[in-house]
Formats: sequence, C-alpha cells, structure tokens
Amino acid sequence: MKNKVLVVDDEKLIVKGIKFSLEQEDLLVDAAYDGEEALEMVKKEKYDLIVLDVMLPKIDGLNVCRQIREFSNVPIIMLTAKGEDMDKIMGLEYGADDYITKPFNILELKARIKAILRRVSNIQKASNKKKIKVSGLEMDISSRRVFVDGKEVNLTAKEFDMLELFASNPGKVYSRDSLLETIWGYDYPGDVRTVDVHVRRLREKIEKNPSQPDYIHTKWGVGYYFKD
Repeated sequence: MKNKVLVVDDEKLIVKGIKFSLEQEDLLVDAAYDGEEALEMVKKEKYDLIVLDVMLPKIDGLNVCRQIREFSNVPIIMLTAKGEDMDKIMGLEYGADDYITKPFNILELKARIKAILRRVSNIQKASNKKKIKVSGLEMDISSRRVFVDGKEVNLTAKEFDMLELFASNPGKVYSRDSLLETIWGYDYPGDVRTVDVHVRRLREKIEKNPSQPDYIHTKWGVGYYFKD
C-alpha cells in the first residue's frame, strides 16, 4: 500500500513542485493551502506524513501542528522561512518531528520524508504486536499507543520512538548525540537541545512529577536512561 502525504503551503508553486517530486517516489500526495483546510483534511483522511508550512493563512502552521497533536501522532515536517534556532525549536515544542528551512533542496526534503517513513515502517514490522509494561506505564507497539495508569497519553512519533527505545533497554544510558542518530536516523541539522526538548515534553506527558521522574532519568554529563 502506498504511503499518503499531505503537503500544506499557501504558495501553490511550491506545493506543485513538492507534489510532483513526491509522486515520482510512488507516494500519494494531497494538498492544502491554509490552516483550516489542512485540519479538516487530517480529521477526515489518514496520512502517513504531513509537510506543513509555518506561515499559513487563517491558522498558522504551529497552531495547526498543535491541534493535530490533540488527536494524532502522524509525523510532521515543518517548513519555515525563518532561520532563527529558537523558531525551529518552537516547532518541535508544538509537536513537530522535523523541520526544514526555506529555500530548501527538494532532494533533502525527499530524504527526510523517506527516512521518517522508513523508520516508522521498520518499527511497525519489528514490533510484532509487542507490548511493554513497566509499573503504571504500558506501551502497545503495534498500535503505537501509550497508557499511564490506564489513561491514554498522546505522543508524537518522535516521542513514541524515544520512549520505546528507552523502555526496551532499561538502564542503558543514551547520550544526546546517540539519541539524535538513533531516533532521527540521519544527519540531523539541529543540535542536542532538540533531544532535551523532546525528553522534557515526554516527561511532562508520562511522569507524575516531571522534575522527579519515575521513568526517564538523567545521568548528569552523559545522557538519559530508563529506570525499570
């Protein structure tokens, strides 16, 4: 079955170029040109990945991303014309999985999309309906659902991948660099603060007290590990 991608940008020439290029990779591509239209489409259709511009009419891309995260963990790549590092991290704060700065090389965008789709596919194949249970935390790997004390927690794709890696290897300490390489799966242009942002967000979602975590602990000067 072909993967389905939604491209959201108000610049129709950019959408046309991305759509043409991705269709050459045997992907199904839908397009939306403003935030409201994008949200309506995501609620009606199941997408494997979304390419989402930050600057959109009606509802900006960051708020579209935030609203999508309320009901879906579909991977999201943000497009931004802004080069400031904090703007990129803000995109991750809202639940994006990756970002690419305009103007971009279409080959780089395709490489990012392929890497994310390949990683998600490999995780699904390897899961074999596996479940992980630790104290009050339960992960259903096949459905990519997480429950804490019986209540479902909605994680982004990157947050889920990170939690699965930690929970599958309790006690193993992962440096920020190794997490970037393992979870992002390619030469990520950001820095190690990206990992810190994701760990903080993950703790906020699964820990009773994020400042005194039960699951994801910090090994000062080294990295992070999962305490079984």
